[in-house]
Amino acid sequence: MIVHFTSREFRSQQAHVFELADQGQKVIIRRNKKQAYMLVPVGDEDLTITPELQAKIDKAREEYHQHETLGFDTPEALNSWLESL
Repeated sequence: MIVHFTSREFRSQQAHVFELADQGQKVIIRRNKKQAYMLVPVGDEDLTITPELQAKIDKAREEYHQHETLGFDTPEALNSWLESL
């Protein structure tokens, strides 16, 4: 379920809105008609690169430098390759 708040509602009900996000609700805060933000909890694991993640990054970089990855010059080329699978 997605819960929507205006920026004014968010300011007046901050504690409640944070509780909803903590409970797993998707919270959208609208600043105006064109801007919206999603409020989600962030844990320490989301803010740091673990040794395991760094190893995966290093491996991906090495594969890229060894030309072991796929590359597409256009979205059409990517779509063509995907459709061939």
